[in-house]
Amino acid sequence: MHAWILAIARFTVLEAARTRLPWLVAAGMACAVAVALGSSALAIAEAEAIRAALLGTGLRLFAVLLIALFVAGAMVRETADKGVDLVLAMPVPRAVYYLGKLAGFVCVACALAVAAAAVAALVAPLPDAAAWGAALACELVIVAAVALLCVLTFTQVPATLSAVAAFYLFARAVDTLLLMAHGPVIAQHSLGDVVMVRVLETLAWFVPHLGRFAPSDWLVYGAPGWPALAVIGAQTILFVTLAAAATLFDLYRKNF
Repeated sequence: MHAWILAIARFTVLEAARTRLPWLVAAGMACAVAVALGSSALAIAEAEAIRAALLGTGLRLFAVLLIALFVAGAMVRETADKGVDLVLAMPVPRAVYYLGKLAGFVCVACALAVAAAAVAALVAPLPDAAAWGAALACELVIVAAVALLCVLTFTQVPATLSAVAAFYLFARAVDTLLLMAHGPVIAQHSLGDVVMVRVLETLAWFVPHLGRFAPSDWLVYGAPGWPALAVIGAQTILFVTLAAAATLFDLYRKNF
């Protein structure tokens, strides 16, 4: 069945190219560079650091939004055109179809991360930009897997993007929320406080800590060593596996 997976992934990548996604990527990254350069020109001190930080933040947010929109739009369009029904009418397991789509979206996410890293290399050393791009690729793969899960569950773009945005904001803020939960802000005297902290700690085991993925200070102060990237890669593999299991469970219970 690997031939089916490769074929579905290939057509997913071709769809990205034929929908003028590369032109949108170029335009968005050019805008991010222009905003970073314009904002750093207003800085009184440390203009280079401000430029790198703003560019990293802008590229990351643009890439996350773009991959979520592409996954949601591509799947909704394919469902409306009865492409899903056509593929599943063939002797192809649903798991093969899902793995093919996921592989195609992963390729698009990695290509987007490579383009962002190439732009980041304009304001940061190449090794730091490469490490930042690798961490960004892991983050985009996670977002693509979550968007694919949500769009197959909700089948609508607004609901999908809302769910992805909620997940992304929580995953980026989970470290901060844990610090607040164990700090003096929450005294943990009442039963409600204890339950809230325990629920947050439980969710933190299943959610990747995206605040540690491709932070902008890697472009300013240098990226950490390979052990940090290995931890990020392990989190990505574990969460994508969990998301794939949830998506396949939902996919097999549906009637097409």
